[in-house]
Amino acid sequence: MDQKLLSIMACPICKGPLKHDRAAAELLCFADGLAFPVRDGIPVMLESEARELSVEEREKH
Repeated sequence: MDQKLLSIMACPICKGPLKHDRAAAELLCFADGLAFPVRDGIPVMLESEARELSVEEREKH
C-alpha cells in the first residue's frame, strides 16, 4: 500500500487515523475496533466488509 495514500485515508465511520497491518493485509481503526481488508492492493472501506478487532488486538495498540 502506498504511504501517500495511507497518509490521507481515514476511517469511513469515525474519520480517525488508520494503521496498516501489512502481514494481515488490513487497515486498522482502533477507535472503532475495526479491521478493513486490503484486497489486491485496494482497501475495502465498507463497514459491512470490516471485521471486529479482538480484545488482544485492541490491547496491542
